[in-house]
Amino acid sequence: MVEVNPQFRQFRHFRQFLIVAVVAAAAPVIAQAPTPVAAVLVTYHVEPQVAGELPKRFSPSQLAVLEKINRRDIEHLARLTELIVPDTWPDEELAYSPLPAVWPWAEMHPKAIVVHQPAQVFGAYEYGRLVRWGPVSTGRKETATPAGSYNLTWKSKSRRSTDNDAWLLKWYFNFINSRGVSFHEFDLPGHPASHACVRLLTRDAMWLYEWGEQWVLSPDRRTVTTPGTPIVVQGEVDFSNPSPWTSIDWWNRHLTLFTGGTGGTGGTGGTGGTAGTGGGHLEK
Repeated sequence: MVEVNPQFRQFRHFRQFLIVAVVAAAAPVIAQAPTPVAAVLVTYHVEPQVAGELPKRFSPSQLAVLEKINRRDIEHLARLTELIVPDTWPDEELAYSPLPAVWPWAEMHPKAIVVHQPAQVFGAYEYGRLVRWGPVSTGRKETATPAGSYNLTWKSKSRRSTDNDAWLLKWYFNFINSRGVSFHEFDLPGHPASHACVRLLTRDAMWLYEWGEQWVLSPDRRTVTTPGTPIVVQGEVDFSNPSPWTSIDWWNRHLTLFTGGTGGTGGTGGTGGTAGTGGGHLEK
């Protein structure tokens, strides 16, 4: 896709609208498995976009869906000359997810997260049922996000990156403590662009911050007594084709998720593991 470069200040209020509209969606911890959402088949097409027409053609709720489908926040979405657009607009955002509604590996866990790097999406599951999904931007080729099995560790509403003081990492939730790799809010340009962190839309970062479970430490804060929410970072990005979802054919395929085995802990610590300093090198 070719990008154009007009001024996009008029789109910033849409970002704020989308944030406010979903703050209330940060659900409390549930005590039992959620009821699965009925499957809805959504098909897609490519539409040309004229600069400045985006808010005129689509409602705020539709723009929120387009951000997810195209893996771009509203400001980067406005720069595209072509959009992937659904043929119909179901009310339930889970209907647009390329991830499976059921993840058997996660059925034993009250909560679990997958980051599917080839598809650049995350999925949050409760007892194996998908409850939320969204776009991500993982590490660029030089600073790729390491695949493996991890756990959420500690969180902070905002942190300054040690790579660059200008980078404010909001709704920060660490999962590789030794490196400072985390989920957090930041720009989503439609391709892997981070320094190993998993970037999220603001509303998804806020939701995950409230939904995810931190680790529990021993009184001396040196040992992890209870690990946080489990995470699987699955697959690697094909940097020769880092945005495959821009092809309609891609949406006709079915993603499969991790089914078992062991992965690296990434220094996050498990039960009886070492907690580390809790500081680390903060990526972006």
